[in-house]
Amino acid sequence: MTDMSDFIRGLPKAELHLHIEGSLEPEQMFEFARRNRVALPFDSVEAVRAAYAFSNLQDFLDIYYQGANVLLTEEDFRDLALAYFRRVAADGARHVELFFDPQTHTDRGVPFAVVADGLLAGMAQAKRELGVTSKLILCFLRHLDEGAAFATLKDAEPYLDRIAGVGLDSSEVGHPPRKFERVFAAARERGLKLVAHAGEEGPPEYVWEALDLLQVDRLDHGNRSLEDEALSRRLAEEGMTLTVCPLSNLKLCVVDDLKTHPLKRMLQLGLKATVNSDDPAYFGGYLGQNWTAIAEAVDLSRDELVTLAKNSFTGSFLSPAEVQQRLAEIDAYVAGATAAG
Repeated sequence: MTDMSDFIRGLPKAELHLHIEGSLEPEQMFEFARRNRVALPFDSVEAVRAAYAFSNLQDFLDIYYQGANVLLTEEDFRDLALAYFRRVAADGARHVELFFDPQTHTDRGVPFAVVADGLLAGMAQAKRELGVTSKLILCFLRHLDEGAAFATLKDAEPYLDRIAGVGLDSSEVGHPPRKFERVFAAARERGLKLVAHAGEEGPPEYVWEALDLLQVDRLDHGNRSLEDEALSRRLAEEGMTLTVCPLSNLKLCVVDDLKTHPLKRMLQLGLKATVNSDDPAYFGGYLGQNWTAIAEAVDLSRDELVTLAKNSFTGSFLSPAEVQQRLAEIDAYVAGATAAG
């Protein structure tokens, strides 16, 4: 697998499903807690890592929100973003579209501007120093109500020229996309792109709602779409991008074994799948680790790897010219790798 791992690492790619709060490593949690004088319910980095041994979405979310309590200043959010960008740049990422959860922070008294300004500073520094471009996607927490989502959209108004889109995350089961139909319509009217988590733990019906009611431009996860043949056909016909997260799916028991992961079948069905890390500090791997783990588990061919990389750019919110530039980089890389033998 070494040759394949090297090929994957050098392959130009984008990450389209990354929760920046989910890149908070235990060491960072302690560092931020110390500088912000926040008491933690853990006495060591090892104790935090042990707490990461969850097996479902809700247990994960409980520790995720607990960890976010240490994020208080612009500097925290900038440093969090930069640490992530350094890792993903080493994995061959050229572009990232990162999610952030403003309600996680505003609900505990951290102003929207502190979060947004810190992340935007980190994104600008990553572009300067690492050459990684990025876009910001504001996610609504689906376990909260529609009114809270509308309030967050209002908070975001001064930043809408720097926010590419809105998304929908947090506890899926019991919180169908239709709950947020009106706020997504309002975001669309403001020119924002639309994405939503659907079909991870929730049923195929949630994917239909994301398509028909929210009118998403991209689908996050979408694994359970394969349970519905008509839905799978529609996704393929419409060229809907799916942001698939293999190690997240394994950690949260969406799949029992990576060898049974549906990614290869998605490609065989003509679905526009991509590979992403979701919440890498919690799920055991950043972008490159997701790529190499799934490639080995389901025996992805080099052509399939190239397709996944191209999907990550054609499914992004980059301009057509930027997409073409990135696709040309992939072709040049593959030609070079082939010539090298």
